[in-house]
Amino acid sequence: MNWKHLNSTNDLKEAIELSNTQPVALFKHSTRCSVSMMAKRGLEQFWDLPIEAYHLDLIAHRDISSQIANTFGVRHESPQIIVIRNGKAVYDASHGKIDVDALRPFVEQR
Repeated sequence: MNWKHLNSTNDLKEAIELSNTQPVALFKHSTRCSVSMMAKRGLEQFWDLPIEAYHLDLIAHRDISSQIANTFGVRHESPQIIVIRNGKAVYDASHGKIDVDALRPFVEQR
């Protein structure tokens, strides 16, 4: 799995722009949380989706996490994955509900 990193608001803008041509996944991850580490490991182990996946280190970039919550109207959670299409959140899950198979219908829908 090749994560693209969300390190700036420009990276977030890039992800949103890309979502206009294909679905995009945003994974918000706390490097201090064992649940977050397990969710990340599960995504990496089973990821087979044909979309870009962006990784946000919440500890380093809390401001970007807040911007994501405000932009997409999705309450902040950690860990959390959000699928965006056409600039809008179409799916989000947190903690134990983060699962590649659960994302599939939102990635594959036309």
